[in-house]
Amino acid sequence: MFGISFSELLLVGLVALLVLGPERLPGAARTAGLWIGRLKRSFNSIKTEIERELGADEIRRQLHNEHILSLEQDARKLLDPHSANQAPPSIHTPSSGVPTAPPAPPAVPVSATQASPEPDSNSAPGPQPAHRAPEDSKPAP
Repeated sequence: MFGISFSELLLVGLVALLVLGPERLPGAARTAGLWIGRLKRSFNSIKTEIERELGADEIRRQLHNEHILSLEQDARKLLDPHSANQAPPSIHTPSSGVPTAPPAPPAVPVSATQASPEPDSNSAPGPQPAHRAPEDSKPAP
């Protein structure tokens, strides 16, 4: 435990026997054993108390995360009632215990070809002018 070998322990016992004498040595050994037992029980009770508190903190953290997730789902239902039946994106909880949202998809710019309406099937094939002026806004001659 402390790196004490048998020979060192024997030496301590011999010195205690010489200092205390054979009459008081058994009482001193009993008292030392009682104190060591009390210390062990105290350390074990402190250890179990700390473990219990750490477990309670972990439970509190999980309940808090679940509460945040339910609030987020309620907010999504209020903002977009059509997607109420869709599953929410998964939330990743790292070892630190703080949930993080998944990364947002990158924004894609809308090009001019995507924004313009499809040409009518009645119109002539070929290149179309980029901008047409409305017919009733032609300048008068």
